[in-house]
Amino acid sequence: MSAVTTIALRPDYEITRVVRGGWQLAGGHGKIGREDAIDALVAAWEAGVTTFDCADIYTGVEELIGAFRGRIGSEAARTIKVHTKFVPDLAVLASIDKAYVEAIVDRSLRRLGMQRLDLVQLHWWNYAIPGLIDTIRRLDELKRAGKIRHLGLTNFDAAHLAEVVAAGVEIVSVQAQYSVLDSRPENGLAALCADHGVWLFCYGSVAGGFLGDRWLGAPEPSPPLENRSLVKYKLIIDDFGGWGLFQELLRVLRRVADRHGADIATVASRWVLDKPRAAAVIVGARNRAHAADNARVTSLDLEDADREEIAAVIARRRGPLGDVYDLERDMTGRHGSIMHYDNNAKS
Repeated sequence: MSAVTTIALRPDYEITRVVRGGWQLAGGHGKIGREDAIDALVAAWEAGVTTFDCADIYTGVEELIGAFRGRIGSEAARTIKVHTKFVPDLAVLASIDKAYVEAIVDRSLRRLGMQRLDLVQLHWWNYAIPGLIDTIRRLDELKRAGKIRHLGLTNFDAAHLAEVVAAGVEIVSVQAQYSVLDSRPENGLAALCADHGVWLFCYGSVAGGFLGDRWLGAPEPSPPLENRSLVKYKLIIDDFGGWGLFQELLRVLRRVADRHGADIATVASRWVLDKPRAAAVIVGARNRAHAADNARVTSLDLEDADREEIAAVIARRRGPLGDVYDLERDMTGRHGSIMHYDNNAKS
């Protein structure tokens, strides 16, 4: 294994600052075989990544990570951390009870082959629907019962993180989209995290692959795009300032990468990792190809001149505006209308 930098989120809880994401293994990015998926997880582990992210709604991914843990053996499996999520369907938010919460947690335990979940991250589709605080308290009860080690949130804005903290529930982390294209965590969430000892897990640091050498100098793609991830992040590029400004950003990232013997994706992820309260970047790959590159993120040291050059382009952005996930919560808007709101029952 290579050395991937770690960080202690709590005195008794340490993770690698690169987290292997699981969304790309759920099938929405193209067909992938079970053995190839497990092999990709093993490749990340062999590259030094010991923290893995998944979700109850990522179809088949908890089972894949469970199989991966079995593949590497019980002794090695004890050295890795697995972060999953609790994402109740929009249709059931108003009726969630204790039995429902425990059933979903028990299902994750079975799928992963674990006695206790390392981290469960709550997502709540619609803040106007009551039950959020009751649900996080029920998860907290399962934490005290020994089924969950730590609790986190995913796609929460600053106001609702504050509401959860005020309810007396200890939150270790908030997972949020964060990249050189999308700095919405800087609009209040990161500062609140600092006030309450909460860490950011940052996904989208390479914008579904758009922040990569493949797209440097490429013409603007026309729909239909290859997968839903590209659709999602193309909307972010449009909000950022359009394809022209995006290409300027890629050229700057390429110049920075050249100075460090790196690639655009590694520079983009390192930029996020250097941000206040950013504990880790969540990166994904559907095969072995990028496992080593992902692991190198923590060994790259950007200089002040690098950051200033990148900042000069970012200063000309138009958006995206608002708090974390605000745009995606508008179910009739450009961002929200592409979301799938009822995946838990299907997973």
